[in-house]
Amino acid sequence: MHAQDFGLTETQRDIKAMAAQFVDTEIAPHARDWDRAEQVDPVIVRRLGELGFLGLTVPEQYGGVDADMLSYTLVTEELGRGDSAVRGIVSVSLGLVTKTIAAHGSEEQKQQWLPQLVSGQALGCFALTEPGTGSDAGSLATRAVRSGGDWVIDGSKMFITNGTWANVALTFARTDEGVTAFLVPTETPGFTASEIHGKLGLRGQATAELTYDSVRVPDSARLGQTGKGMGIALGALSRGRISVAAGAVGVAQAALDAAVRYSTERMQFGKPIASFQLVQELLADSAVDLRASRLLTHQVARMADAGAGPKEYAVDASIAKYHASETAVRVSNNCLQVFGGYGFIDEYPLGKYVRDARVLTLYEGTSQVQKLIIGRALTGVNAMV
Repeated sequence: MHAQDFGLTETQRDIKAMAAQFVDTEIAPHARDWDRAEQVDPVIVRRLGELGFLGLTVPEQYGGVDADMLSYTLVTEELGRGDSAVRGIVSVSLGLVTKTIAAHGSEEQKQQWLPQLVSGQALGCFALTEPGTGSDAGSLATRAVRSGGDWVIDGSKMFITNGTWANVALTFARTDEGVTAFLVPTETPGFTASEIHGKLGLRGQATAELTYDSVRVPDSARLGQTGKGMGIALGALSRGRISVAAGAVGVAQAALDAAVRYSTERMQFGKPIASFQLVQELLADSAVDLRASRLLTHQVARMADAGAGPKEYAVDASIAKYHASETAVRVSNNCLQVFGGYGFIDEYPLGKYVRDARVLTLYEGTSQVQKLIIGRALTGVNAMV
């Protein structure tokens, strides 16, 4: 048994194998073309739904798949290995939106949205970040005011994954009672999404700026209690950091696989470069970092499966996300070095891995934010900012 499969159940190994086969046949062969075109083939969303990957851990009564968090993590890792842009579609629509509706939605909201989301007939986006509030999520400027039995939302969001593809935007807005969450259908008048082009990485992913111009939604679109939206957002982000960590592990694995393969084929001075000690050092350092990140990520997924809630595993999720995202950057960079000049052109995948890895240290909480969370947990003291 491979070390990375140690302790997995037969069901978990089967899910991982199915995801790996899907990645190898339907994602990885197209990743470079999607990156160049700056768009993943939209058909992939329906395929993700057909295979159940958009419904993992969602109750079966809504069309979901009876699976645990570790299984979801294994699938996310494989998707990250194939193309981080596709992994992001799942992490956001399922991990941040669908699971949040399942956890906090009314029965009417669950019936309305969950079957569409898990099947791939619809996608969700998580509209928290704003142009002026990145890490400072508590200073949201988007506002929702009561108007009769409705709410009217005005403001804007930035860097929203799935923004131009989504059918529902899980939107966080300031109200008189505090931050409140809303499920905003993207076809609502006054809602617009503009795709952001020219990104360093995740080029195939639909990343957008959202604008809310007097967007009117009924009170039935409110998710959870008024004024309790920040708690909903933070819980979703704790869950989301597990999938970002898993995706980072996938990127690092893809980079290491490519570098090992290349190092045994590339000849210099009459021998494969894998025989050079400094090349082996790059590969060995990468393998150790990768193993540690995978174990940290699996550990926090197992905590969730053992019954821990987002608040209870929040620090562990930050540890995993911080380590794995920084690992993805180091490993992809080390492995590009193994390729030498060939790593610098997109005939080979290392450049894409480097570009895709970089954002993992930025979104769903920067590495610096993760350090603050970890430091506060260790000391009980809020760091000065």
